[in-house]
Amino acid sequence: MENFENYSREDFLKLYDRPLDELIKISSEITKNNFDNTVEACSIISAKTGACNEDCKYCAQSAHNHAEIECHPLLDVETVKKAALSAKENGASRFCIVTSGRAPQGKDFEKILEMIRAVASIDGIHCCASLGLLSEEQVKQIHEAGVERFNHNINTSKNYHEFICSTHKFEDRVNTVKMIQKYGMEACCGVIIGMGESREDRIDMALSLKELNPKTVPINFLNPIKGTPLENYEDKINEEEILKTICIFRIILPKALLRYAGGRTTRLSPENQQKGIVAGINSVLVGNYLTTAGSKAGEDKEMLKELDLQMV
Repeated sequence: MENFENYSREDFLKLYDRPLDELIKISSEITKNNFDNTVEACSIISAKTGACNEDCKYCAQSAHNHAEIECHPLLDVETVKKAALSAKENGASRFCIVTSGRAPQGKDFEKILEMIRAVASIDGIHCCASLGLLSEEQVKQIHEAGVERFNHNINTSKNYHEFICSTHKFEDRVNTVKMIQKYGMEACCGVIIGMGESREDRIDMALSLKELNPKTVPINFLNPIKGTPLENYEDKINEEEILKTICIFRIILPKALLRYAGGRTTRLSPENQQKGIVAGINSVLVGNYLTTAGSKAGEDKEMLKELDLQMV
């Protein structure tokens, strides 16, 4: 196999010119060399939905956009715990508490700490969270309450970030991930593919993630939502381009868990979803996502069984 360790940005970019089958063969071998035949399953709950003051152009939950979604304030602790128990029954080993907004404050944050303790107390479930741009004190508190892994995506490349969001900087996201790692939590840090970014941007995303070294890299595919500035972007990237990107991410990030996240059921055919797993996806988001329906755990189990893989 080729030695990719000394590849430059331009070398990685040239990988897009190779045939898809060749890239899948390379990335599949890298995955087999670094992982066993298990695929990690994570489920999430939107504990607070909508009314976000950030202006991310892809997001239905942004108050700056005009998407028709059902908003709700912070859920109660018992509802979140029941959802975590249900996720466990469906085969998930991880459960992530997700809230909209820049960061929870005051009584909302205290309630979230209660949620974390409740989920972390469930045998067989690892508690994760995605709560925005937290302060250092908040990071300490969620770790003490039981969060093992924190999700905070870079979303896109540093150069393309200004096109996607103006209310916070790319560096704010990077610094949050570093702070999470500083206080002993695993980082779950990924991207959204198909927002009009270039191939160069995608290589830059993967190289930025390589520097951050997260445990898990969720790969989302833009699901254009009416009422957002990116509602007409769905034709910007085809399925072959998505699969090549997965392969290249695996080549650049050989030891990260690559996770199928939002958009994969709408942007990839069942056959190509399988190809993505062969190429290196070894973590899946199961159940409903934030503002769109996700995959059913039973369907994912069947797909993985066909590939001689086991959901854990």
